Amino acid sequence: MSNLQIGLAVVGGIVLAAVVAHGAWVTRKNLPRQADADVGIEADASGAPPHEIDRIEPALAVDPFHIPPPEKKPVLDALIDVIAPLNLDAPVSGDAALLAAPLTRRVGSKPFAIEGLNAASQRWEAPLPGQRYDALQVGMQLANRSGALNDIEFSEFVIKVQAYADALGANPEFPEMREEVARARELDAFAGEHDAQLGFTLRAVHSAWSPGYVAQHAARCGFVPGAFAGRLVLPSSMPGMPPVLVLGFEPLAAMAEDPAQSAIREITLSLDVPQVDRSERPFVQMRETAAALALAMEALVTDDNGAALSTDSMDRIGSELETLYDTLDSRDLSAGSALARRLFS
Repeated sequence: MSNLQIGLAVVGGIVLAAVVAHGAWVTRKNLPRQADADVGIEADASGAPPHEIDRIEPALAVDPFHIPPPEKKPVLDALIDVIAPLNLDAPVSGDAALLAAPLTRRVGSKPFAIEGLNAASQRWEAPLPGQRYDALQVGMQLANRSGALNDIEFSEFVIKVQAYADALGANPEFPEMREEVARARELDAFAGEHDAQLGFTLRAVHSAWSPGYVAQHAARCGFVPGAFAGRLVLPSSMPGMPPVLVLGFEPLAAMAEDPAQSAIREITLSLDVPQVDRSERPFVQMRETAAALALAMEALVTDDNGAALSTDSMDRIGSELETLYDTLDSRDLSAGSALARRLFS
């Protein structure tokens, strides 16, 4: 073999090695970022962090020693319900009230509820076994996110209530349908104008993320696994309340056979404004969480259309939310209250 052939062979080998090395580098560069096991957070295939050590707790939006007690109000309220009282000849046991109750607690798309006036406590409550009730009333929600109560739903309500009353030997009193349907439309119009559901999108600037990588960084901001794959939630500081924020990504990425190879290029951070108590300062937490995740994960915070959100835009949204909170307060539908959570659901 001549010197020329040997030289060409050497050069070819070098070029081939360079191509292979470049290909390996590109492949490694394009792999989604993985969770760092050194910090003590292990993410499972769903993207949820079941074990975490180095977790940063979110700042409480309310004084932990002065958390408002859970609301103890009857389920039904004339503000958002059509209510039909049942005239009883004698007190009814909770067992009888439950036995005669319809199997489904919905009429069309509206929740349906029964309440009794407890003979001992003189409080309205959902009927309970072993209790006695001096009065009963049945109600149905006037509006929710499915729309306003309509004529057909009202007629179905009358039929269902009449059957329940007959089973108990009671006589129902129904409000006038036209008035209730008109109330439902007015309430639905108000709700539609003041129903705010905010969403930020965090888009990867460079490398994509694995579900475990997302879960690890979310855990540092106080998020815990949600009920579904690809969903993490920031719990409320008030027991029994909806989460303050929800972080979501493609569920299929979390349910993949090998989630570590799933490439996530964007995640969403959402706030259901009427569902969260104002005292939680949810939008402040949303801004701070988005900023922290964007910095740690090398992401850009955008709106639903992909436009970057500036500080001025965030300030404007925050100001508009304060006005919205005031309006909801003025209608006795404060964000996070039982009535608001029912209406905006």
